[in-house]
Amino acid sequence: MDKLVIKSFEELEQMIGKELGVSEFHQFTQEQINQFADATIDHQWIHIDAERAKTESPFGNTIAHGYLTISILPHLWNQIVDVQNLKMQVNYGIEKLKFNAPVVVNDKVRLHAKVINAVNLRGVTKANIGIKLEIEGKRKPAYEGEIVFLYHFK
Repeated sequence: MDKLVIKSFEELEQMIGKELGVSEFHQFTQEQINQFADATIDHQWIHIDAERAKTESPFGNTIAHGYLTISILPHLWNQIVDVQNLKMQVNYGIEKLKFNAPVVVNDKVRLHAKVINAVNLRGVTKANIGIKLEIEGKRKPAYEGEIVFLYHFK
């Protein structure tokens, strides 16, 4: 898969309103979910107790933490776009994020991204990127919203 290369504010600005691409699929395993539960001290049974989840959860199995599905955004984003000529990149925020559907263990997801806006703030580029996390084989995405990056181009 060819990544889109962006080297300047002007190149990013030209992409406003355009789809940037789609990442590869990523599968959430129980091991990854358990590791995230340990790292965040969030051991709610719907995430880590497969036996209980099969009988008591409306999802029929364990589900990934919503914040786990968000935490892989940089990994998936970097599969779509290669932003070059940077002094620094900062994750600035998440806006309008709404969870639409659970990601059940072993589901595969991929990121769709498009540029919503890009503005030059005295030499720092603020980029709002529309995101949608598709779940393979499901009608509803896991979530939709916007991520905001600050790019300090050279």
